[in-house]
Amino acid sequence: MKKTILIMTASIMAVSISLKAQTNDFYDDAPTNPLKGTGNIVVGGEVENEIIIDLSTLPLRNVIVKETTIQGDKIGFTGAYRYDGYSLYDILDRVVLKKKNLSEFPPIIDLYVEVSNDSGDKVVLSWGELFYPNNRHQIIIATAVTRIVPSKTKDLWPLPEYSKLVVGPDLVTARNISNPSRITVRSLDCKYAITKDMSPMLSEKMNLRINGELKTEFTRLPGTSKLYTYKTVFYGRGRGIHGTTPFTGVMLPAILDGSYTLSQNALQRGLVIIAGIDGYRSAFTLSEIVNRNDQQEFLLIDRGNEEGSGRFSIFPAADFFSDRAIKSIMEINLLLD
Repeated sequence: MKKTILIMTASIMAVSISLKAQTNDFYDDAPTNPLKGTGNIVVGGEVENEIIIDLSTLPLRNVIVKETTIQGDKIGFTGAYRYDGYSLYDILDRVVLKKKNLSEFPPIIDLYVEVSNDSGDKVVLSWGELFYPNNRHQIIIATAVTRIVPSKTKDLWPLPEYSKLVVGPDLVTARNISNPSRITVRSLDCKYAITKDMSPMLSEKMNLRINGELKTEFTRLPGTSKLYTYKTVFYGRGRGIHGTTPFTGVMLPAILDGSYTLSQNALQRGLVIIAGIDGYRSAFTLSEIVNRNDQQEFLLIDRGNEEGSGRFSIFPAADFFSDRAIKSIMEINLLLD
């Protein structure tokens, strides 16, 4: 009996020690591994001066991701990780912009960045992805990684060796390139006539283009498309609150489906221009529209002949601000290599 009590006491102590070694945070149970990298990033392009950013001077952020690849027509799983590193939001926060088209189109929503490495890999990110999201600091340059290990299977996912770009909201993590060394700021290379205070502001049709060539013309939403309603507080960066009326529309990815081939290159480099009839336009990446893992989708809305909005507009659910909610859409142009 005494021996049994001693064994039970030892077991309780062992469990107690095991519990003390754990926390309620599931994402720090495995060792953190440093990644090789220079620690510096060059920022150039449409900025006042090309500069070198010392990453170690910035706040450390972390992102949890499930990394995946394209394997034929399926998604292949690589592993689950917590990445520690430096947010592109922080890296570009103090950069002074010098837009080449400033005199024609002052808004910054037509900006995007190219992130590249010395091996020739390059991916694009829209300015809106970096500075407009509800959830900030989800796009980082990682300098350390921790496996998120399943408690039962104990799977040890393969560890990367070098620093990498990590885009947290992506479903297929094609944009997570290794050892990024340069960020280049660019604005859309497009021409649209600017008409301020247009009245009435109405585009009776919306053109879908691929690299500028007309593919489809819409005068109404496809009748087979399922409608979704998003509740929101619609708030602009300049004019503040616009309202709290829900938005109802179809998923924009469903409209674009069939217009591109899902590939690593398309997700890494695909850009989308959405332009209103008044010349107001914004840059998006194909990946942020069709490749999300956070269910913060883009809606395409048909408001008929409603003046000031008609007929087509978009609602970017991932954005805090309403600035990229283009209305009276004249065209959507997919820029694909």
